[in-house]
Amino acid sequence: MNNEEIDDLLKRATPAPRDLDPLVLKRIGESITPSLRPVRPLPPLWLTALGLVLACAAVSLAGAARAGFLGFAKMNLLDRSLVFSALGLLAWFAAIGFVHQMTPASRLRVSPITLLTLSSVALLAVFADLFRDYHTDHFLSVGITCLLTGFLHAIPAGLLSWLMLRRGFAVNPTSAGLIGGMLGGLAGVAMLELHCPNFQAAHILVWHTAVVPVSAALGALLGRELRSSAPSDGH
Repeated sequence: MNNEEIDDLLKRATPAPRDLDPLVLKRIGESITPSLRPVRPLPPLWLTALGLVLACAAVSLAGAARAGFLGFAKMNLLDRSLVFSALGLLAWFAAIGFVHQMTPASRLRVSPITLLTLSSVALLAVFADLFRDYHTDHFLSVGITCLLTGFLHAIPAGLLSWLMLRRGFAVNPTSAGLIGGMLGGLAGVAMLELHCPNFQAAHILVWHTAVVPVSAALGALLGRELRSSAPSDGH
């Protein structure tokens, strides 16, 4: 028996499909129509990312305005230009990555872990080049205070960023949480650079920079929890 004969045998064994009753199709359409609503198109990627950066900047400025711009006042013009340009650029890349994470089928050029690593290394490089005071006075006590302060500002910045992207959908909540936490962490570091007058190199390199990976880790854990608590298919 050849292939043509097998195909012919299968066709004869399978009952011919019947056309759907037009009345049934009409009833289905009438039942769906009332629930349909027009959907607003998403804004361009660059505009959404800009909104995220501005929201994080607002959190940083609000925190520094309450605590004082002591660090900003102590910096010279070159320090301000390099530090805040670097933070703004890294926040922009993190915002772009966060938008991609919340957009299904979006093309990711850099993984969240790679972006986090590169951002942390970039901050360390900038801070190491600018701050040359190698004293370590009150390294632990003052450092933990700065870490907590930066982290407490990273939380509202990350939550605000998530709220702005609530219309999106994270295919991988862990990765989305990591990069969202990283974006919030950069806002926390910006607040510290505006406020903290402790320019000891070890203090800034360890405690200020640590805000970014700590916030990213918390974001990843939250995303992982959301993923594990979501109902699985078939339940």
